[in-house]
Amino acid sequence: MADSTTTSTPRPPLLRLLVLFTLGTVIVALFFLVSHQLRDVGQVRWYPEVPKCELSAGPCQAELGDGRRLTLDLGVRGRIRALQHMPLEVSLEGVNAERVVVDFVGHDMDMGLHRYPLSADDDGRYRGVGQIPICTEAVMPWRARVIVETADGKLGSGFDFEVEEDAP
Repeated sequence: MADSTTTSTPRPPLLRLLVLFTLGTVIVALFFLVSHQLRDVGQVRWYPEVPKCELSAGPCQAELGDGRRLTLDLGVRGRIRALQHMPLEVSLEGVNAERVVVDFVGHDMDMGLHRYPLSADDDGRYRGVGQIPICTEAVMPWRARVIVETADGKLGSGFDFEVEEDAP
């Protein structure tokens, strides 16, 4: 009498391939779900920035409605470069913030999440240090998204700018 535990039927190669493909699809879907949740995109009430402002020339503003205002300063005058440490500063008018963060996102390409939480100073401004990662192009468009958490929800605005890769 043969022992049934020693006899095993090998799985067809196509079945193994389908199992691996399904696992890969689930992992990719989970990555995008977590990425979307971390970026707060759907939970923020977005306001447009004041048109034609250049962050490389100085601070830029956005009106948040009801007399509220947000101002972002990257602390850089002139060319903004990849890997350059930037002293970030956000000023708020008419907004009681619980938390302020600045996200740097690639404008035309997903470059990952680069989030910098800012600390409140005694003068009512929020400060921190941020950095743009290595770019894939000589001149690359980026967006600085300021997200302000309040008791009533999240407010935000985005500011476009370009980053130049240093020549080797």
